[in-house]
Amino acid sequence: MVGMLARPWQAVRGAWQRSIQVRVLTATLTLSLVVVILLGATLMRQITDGLLRAKADSAVAEVSGGVDFAQRHLDAAADNAAGSWNPQIREIVERLVNRGGQPGGDPLYEIVLLGSEDNAVSITSHENGGEWARRIVPESLREHVRSEARVFRTYTAIPADEPEADPEPILTVGGQVTAPTGDEYELYYLFPLTEQQNSIDLVRTALVTAGLLLVLLLGALAWLVTRQVVTPVRMAARIAERFSAGKLSERMAVRGRDDLARLATSFNQMAASLQSQIGQLEELSRMQQQFVSDVSHELRTPLTTVRMAADVLHESRDEFAPVVRRSAELLQTQLDRFEALLNDLLEISRFDAGAAVLVSERHDVRDLVHAVVDAAEPLAERKGSRILLDMPSGPCVAEVDARRIERVLRNLVVNAVEHGEGRDVTVRVAADDNTVAVAVRDHGVGLKPGESSLVFHRFWRADRARARTTGGTGLGLSIALEDARLHGGWLQAWGEPGEGSQFRLTLPRRPDIDITSSPLALVPDDAGRRAIEAPHVGGPYRQLTPGGRDGDEPVAPAGLPREVGPRGG
Repeated sequence: MVGMLARPWQAVRGAWQRSIQVRVLTATLTLSLVVVILLGATLMRQITDGLLRAKADSAVAEVSGGVDFAQRHLDAAADNAAGSWNPQIREIVERLVNRGGQPGGDPLYEIVLLGSEDNAVSITSHENGGEWARRIVPESLREHVRSEARVFRTYTAIPADEPEADPEPILTVGGQVTAPTGDEYELYYLFPLTEQQNSIDLVRTALVTAGLLLVLLLGALAWLVTRQVVTPVRMAARIAERFSAGKLSERMAVRGRDDLARLATSFNQMAASLQSQIGQLEELSRMQQQFVSDVSHELRTPLTTVRMAADVLHESRDEFAPVVRRSAELLQTQLDRFEALLNDLLEISRFDAGAAVLVSERHDVRDLVHAVVDAAEPLAERKGSRILLDMPSGPCVAEVDARRIERVLRNLVVNAVEHGEGRDVTVRVAADDNTVAVAVRDHGVGLKPGESSLVFHRFWRADRARARTTGGTGLGLSIALEDARLHGGWLQAWGEPGEGSQFRLTLPRRPDIDITSSPLALVPDDAGRRAIEAPHVGGPYRQLTPGGRDGDEPVAPAGLPREVGPRGG
């Protein structure tokens, strides 16, 4: 039951939060309804009071005349005996009734004449008789009439003959007359208020109908007005969404010369300016990519020639003088580095042009890790570091491009050794049903605040004064990030000054799998209490508790790393 009620409420709440038109329309209808109710109640009160006041004034005047008439006739019959007053009084009542009669219609009022407690006389013009008259006249009114010789009135009701019918409202007005014998009589007029009640009901119906029509009319006007205002805003929102999706030619329709037309004109001018600037930036980017690609290809031929000459010199270096021999060795080393840089530039240009091709086959990621670690062992020995492996005993098979994944792992392991300050480097491998992950942990310089937005940038270096001892080109992590993205995987990093760094590569087992979690935690178990986790490149830092694991949490894709480390390729 609660769920059935919650769903409509959530729908209404959602419409209220999303739509300005709904809020304005609801507020207009609510305020209009409140005003109409207050105004209708005030008018009903004034009309009702006016009708009843007019009826009461005429009734009091009628009763005052009737009391005077009855008193004059009683005074004129003073020579009659006390025992013969009843016929005289009955005659007076009949004459009073005839004064208020309508030709061919019902009388305007009923008359009741009651004697005092010692004089139990009950005369009425109503067909129900005297006992009915004594019950219908309120005792409170009788007490006022007995206490003072003037006219009093009150409102009451006559019970209906049928049980389901409503009582008939009446106005009871009474005064006192005194017989020559000293006997006091109470003369009451019963004025039906049926006409007044019908008039009040008619006015109430008219006010309710007019109020509802007025509220609906105001609601329709509010809907039309807000629609004229909201429609261009909604159109601007839709066009902005299409604009952000790459449809740069979208524009708003301009109608008229009002404020909304000026809004549409300004929006179109802004869109045209953005389209022009984006086009210029795209053209500059294409020119830059083409320039890098052309330069890289054009350098191939002279580099090949220089390489051939350098190889000849390097092979004959023992025949040269020491200075020339050293120059030949330096030339060979720098040519190797230049050739690696050229290859990386060509690879980057292929990524920029969208021409990178993925050749996927089923591979055991553990074998790729072993190959990379074996190749990095000589460097680790020179640095005084050990490379420790932590891998499961079972296979960790995934459909990957072995050449690209080896390149990513080689870059991570070599960077960890180079920045590990001679400490151990740990490589962990884990897998679950959908993903395979490799984490490379070092205990070197770590990540400084503010460097997280730069680590995957091209040619970025954490310490500009630090020389590259492994011949890196500065493009390693950039290419590794593109390789991970090409596989639909994640390349993320964590680090803190003095705590070292950890890079984590997460790959789907098959290309059709979307990654939502990683089998390895990004923050290592041995991280300090002040471990910094960068949510994305250029993002803020937040504190993590020791050994905090995020392996089950959704994280950003490879193109937007959730945490980044201190190194560039």
